[in-house]
Amino acid sequence: MTDSTAGRLQALFEGHRLTPTQRRIAHCMVRRAGDVPFLSSVELAELAGVSQPSVTRFAVALGFDGYPALRRHLREVAPPEPDAGGGGGETLNEYQQAVLAEIENLRHLAGLLADPTPVERAGRLLAGSRPLPVLGLRAASSQARGFAYFAAKVHPDVRLLDEAGSMLTDRVDAAVRAGATALLCFALPRHPREVVEALEYARAAGLTVVTVAESAFAPVAAHSDLLIPAAVGTGLAFDTACAPMMLGRVLLEAMADELPDAQARLEEFDTKAAARGLFVE
Repeated sequence: MTDSTAGRLQALFEGHRLTPTQRRIAHCMVRRAGDVPFLSSVELAELAGVSQPSVTRFAVALGFDGYPALRRHLREVAPPEPDAGGGGGETLNEYQQAVLAEIENLRHLAGLLADPTPVERAGRLLAGSRPLPVLGLRAASSQARGFAYFAAKVHPDVRLLDEAGSMLTDRVDAAVRAGATALLCFALPRHPREVVEALEYARAAGLTVVTVAESAFAPVAAHSDLLIPAAVGTGLAFDTACAPMMLGRVLLEAMADELPDAQARLEEFDTKAAARGLFVE
């Protein structure tokens, strides 16, 4: 398989929000680019380790009437290519491509941060909210948990909201009664319906919603007062979120800058941690 053949296949998949099963099929196709235009849907399903109907749904998700139409298209745009016999560029495997794509996402985030105004505004909103609820469900729960863990070291009252259900609105109400003025939301694809509903409820309760999402056009955008985008990687079966995680740390820094006692809290924690032997040296 040459880079150009794989590249044409990758271009075919770009711009489509694929499920993990569909990405598995796409990755299999990239790996077997020279053979795929001549495989039946059953053969492709066996190679990818999925069901034949999943291959059909994959073709429809790409905009084709079915797998035969996709295969005809593949024969036109990604025909098998002869081995050039040492013709030059290094072939990158799918794991390398995924890492490089994440690096590009971080470069894009760095470009957005050339204007620090949105992050600085977010920092003021988060620092001024006592308590500070931090929301993240399903795929975004780890981002919310990581932010809340570190934020609690400098902010006096951080409340992690990482479980959906009727209790979620109760906890939003409790935060508002305690004086919360803002909510930080990490929202990553695939976006749970509960996240949209929670943000609607939070705004109706009077909270200013600051959101980290993969795009300014994410479903949560209409329910956010300030959305700062950080792209996710889609080159593997499951999204990678290096840029959203980095943006979360940037927001932590901006929030800490607005908290006059942040450094004192950190020093107090370090002193207590040393006294308790909390960390191995």
